[in-house]
Amino acid sequence: MCADTPDTTPDYKDTLALPVTDFPMRAGLPKREPDWLKRWADMDVYGQLRTKAEDGGREPFTLHDGPPYANGHLHIGHALNKTLKDFIVRSQQMMGRDARYVPGWDCHGLPIEWKIEEQYRAKGLDKDEVDVVSFRQECRKFAEGWIDIQREEFKRLGITGNWADPYLTMDFHAERVIAEEFQKFLMNGVLYQGSKPVMWSPVEKTALAEAEVEYHDRQTDAIWVKFRVAGISGSDELVDFMIDQVGEEAYQAEVQSLTMDCADAYVIIWTTTPWTIPQNRAVCYNDDIKYGIYEILDTPEECWAVKEQKYILADDLAEATFARARLEPHMVRRLRDAPPQLLKCMTLAHPFEGAPEAAGEWNFTVPMLSGDHVTADAGTGFVHTAPSHGDDDYMIGLKHGLPMTYNIMDDSSFRADLPFFGGLRVYDEKGKPGKANKAVIDKLVELHGLLARQRLTISDAHSWRSKAPVIRLNRPQWFAAIDREVGDGNDAYGKTIRQRALTSIDELVTWTPQTGRNRLYSMIEARPDWVLSRQRAWGVPLTCFTRKGVQPDEDGFLLQDAAVNARILEAFESEGADAWYKDGAKERFLGNDYDPSEWDQVFDVLDVWFDSGSTHAFVLRDRPDGTKDGLADLYLEGTDQHRGWFHSSMLQACGTRGRAPYRGVLTHGFTLDEKGNKMSKSLGNTVAPEDVIKEYGADILRLWVAQSDYTADLRIGKEILKNVADSYRRLRNTMRYLLGAVSHFTEDQRVQPQDMPELEQYILHRLTELDKTVREGYTKYDFQGVFQQVFNFCTIELSAFYFDIRKDALYCDGDTARRRAARTVMDALFHRLTTWLAPILVFTMEEVWLERFPGDTSSVHLQDIPETPADWTNQPLADKWQKVRRARRAVTAALEVQRTDKVIGASLEAAPTVHVSDAALLASLQSIPFEDVCITSAITLTDAPAPDDAFRVTDVPEIAVVFAKAEGEKCQRCWKILPDVGTHEHPATCARCDEAL
Repeated sequence: MCADTPDTTPDYKDTLALPVTDFPMRAGLPKREPDWLKRWADMDVYGQLRTKAEDGGREPFTLHDGPPYANGHLHIGHALNKTLKDFIVRSQQMMGRDARYVPGWDCHGLPIEWKIEEQYRAKGLDKDEVDVVSFRQECRKFAEGWIDIQREEFKRLGITGNWADPYLTMDFHAERVIAEEFQKFLMNGVLYQGSKPVMWSPVEKTALAEAEVEYHDRQTDAIWVKFRVAGISGSDELVDFMIDQVGEEAYQAEVQSLTMDCADAYVIIWTTTPWTIPQNRAVCYNDDIKYGIYEILDTPEECWAVKEQKYILADDLAEATFARARLEPHMVRRLRDAPPQLLKCMTLAHPFEGAPEAAGEWNFTVPMLSGDHVTADAGTGFVHTAPSHGDDDYMIGLKHGLPMTYNIMDDSSFRADLPFFGGLRVYDEKGKPGKANKAVIDKLVELHGLLARQRLTISDAHSWRSKAPVIRLNRPQWFAAIDREVGDGNDAYGKTIRQRALTSIDELVTWTPQTGRNRLYSMIEARPDWVLSRQRAWGVPLTCFTRKGVQPDEDGFLLQDAAVNARILEAFESEGADAWYKDGAKERFLGNDYDPSEWDQVFDVLDVWFDSGSTHAFVLRDRPDGTKDGLADLYLEGTDQHRGWFHSSMLQACGTRGRAPYRGVLTHGFTLDEKGNKMSKSLGNTVAPEDVIKEYGADILRLWVAQSDYTADLRIGKEILKNVADSYRRLRNTMRYLLGAVSHFTEDQRVQPQDMPELEQYILHRLTELDKTVREGYTKYDFQGVFQQVFNFCTIELSAFYFDIRKDALYCDGDTARRRAARTVMDALFHRLTTWLAPILVFTMEEVWLERFPGDTSSVHLQDIPETPADWTNQPLADKWQKVRRARRAVTAALEVQRTDKVIGASLEAAPTVHVSDAALLASLQSIPFEDVCITSAITLTDAPAPDDAFRVTDVPEIAVVFAKAEGEKCQRCWKILPDVGTHEHPATCARCDEAL
């Protein structure tokens, strides 16, 4: 044909019913999402949903928000947490529940107080010289500022909830209820003042809860210290042991030999806290560890061991200990066993006993005590015991009546009058090592009490706020006794707080994942009494009074008066907890019934975990949008909250209402960088939610959450987000195609399922299966499973199968029953996909919905997931079409070989012969338009034996394909190659297209 010869090929493009939609391929989420947020706020979508439930037809579902701290911008962990909560609230709502969500904030406590103190220090001010009420008001103002900032940041993530009226632990009513809950502990007798070791921050000068502590490596001095054997007292147990070992006739001689071997002997202890040596009151051993008495035969130069001295230590640790003391094996000889019956009879001398100028401070005997906490994992097999500085030490001291010491002050300095060490600090005001450790070590060297020392790195407790090390320190604190009978009549699940908590964990709470149960159970089973008090200013005070001159363990120490309590609560309701600190508060609350001069007002504040642990009372119980029974359906937080909010809420509620405040607990992991490393600003590997939103939009961040297994730690980074964005684009294209396919679909075009082709009936059946999967997944909080199933359905079963097959009918059919059926099914797909995915992709599904159903009152978030009719289920048909799809896979694989070899350009150029060895499958394929299913112009089905060179797929052995090109001309409208093309009224068309035209 010459170049200037006109092309007479008909152009039927304008006659095709191509998809029509203005839905853009590019999402532009960062710019467009704020508009949808404004739209939802203007519409009051959350309020409309609450109105929708007023007829009582929707069962309530309440996820109670664990309050974030009102301090600082959101990090990626916040985004993960709130997004998971949003998935739950939205999915429960769309499955027919009345899913309420009241966001909240934790407002009291050390972090905010610390920030205000930092401001004071920058201005050269002393906090202690500022009026406490003024200081508290500055803390309140600081919290208010961050609440407003964080609220907008949470809303930007697409989080639904009652943002106009959140709960705050510093609201006056909240402070009143927190005090009221504390007063229940006061009145029912579980409150007591005691003195025991607590986690203490010398920098912040306050006790810390376990949840306020994190562990970091730090360097310290480990020391091996000699405790001289001061005496051995006889005992029947030792006599019986000796007789059993050597016989009654020889035992007296053996006792004399033993006495000789213990002369000039020393028990060797090992510790990484040299500063606690002045507080030593005992040495512990374990009955199951084998100990020996070792004699020093010789020593090298620069060695603290002394020739002919004898050292007692665990056999398994002797070699390492002597090596650390620079002793060669030939310099040491093991003399004999040191059985526990002997150790029990020993008393030791403190290393500082008789020290010149010590004024007899350490002139006391040190008992040897058996303890199961002693191990042979490290050290010497003996544990130096200072009851004021360790939990195990304290329990041993309690059991054996050891005295507590008060040598260490709030700032970690030794008391001023302590010989040798007065005023020296363990840590300075910046959390750096002070001079205390060195001074103790130097004194041990001077008094020949040191055997060895080592500089090593250990993992130790630090304050998560100041990042400074913390110590175990004996301080007068207020406790809730968790093993004391509460006596409030709420005994259905136990009489003590611990009993109630353990019963609740096993009988009343569903755990997701189940491992959460084990973690909290083991923690509560083994925990000590709850330390309620903190020595700070910004918080809810312990609203109680103590009688002067009365000891904490004596009757009448605590004032328990309902009228006094009522006056306090009334003041807190109207003035907040600041009322406790105002001039004349003591006189005001004690009233005319008590002489203020006889009572002390307690100014410690409650642990903030008591605040947040009480939220069930002032949120779930008291608010109109709370719950009828004051219980939550779900608490959801990170795994660290087994020792935090889950824990404190459990203890608090078990002490005040007799059971757990929640029916379910869900925990998620932590966020890590792409390499699995913990995020750190110093490492530069943090991912800020704000940055992700600016680049991709909040829906991509939400999709990252949905695609991740939240029960483990979650990784995030640039490459991961790129992959998430790619998944999003594929899903968006599916929705875009669907919008085009259902454009202008009307009810009068709807086809009943029984009148549809088999392919459409099969897709409806798949919808029933997937609807069940989605509902079960959302019910089990398996968002990864929900999204993966829906995504695979969209990409594999719709885009690569159903949509691919039905493009021909949608574009080229006239107003046929087949086309109407396809559009009916696509309408069903639209309503389910948008509502299934709306809890996850809140912005995108709203965009999709409004594209089809525009209007000022329209929103996908006002919809429920539509019920799927039971008569759509057709398992026999589904089984048939699963086999059809296997056969199709074999055919398309055969055609792909021809396409790769450039024999054909498109599958419509093919008309293969398909050999089917399975008679039932052949009948199934013959009952449907299999050429349409395989997107070929023609297809021949036969049961004849296939030639040897036929194409086969290994896992579909019953199918063999022989390729052939389609015969005829190409229809210029549908592009099928058929023999009848060109024989109809409309040029270059097939019969179907001619009729459509």
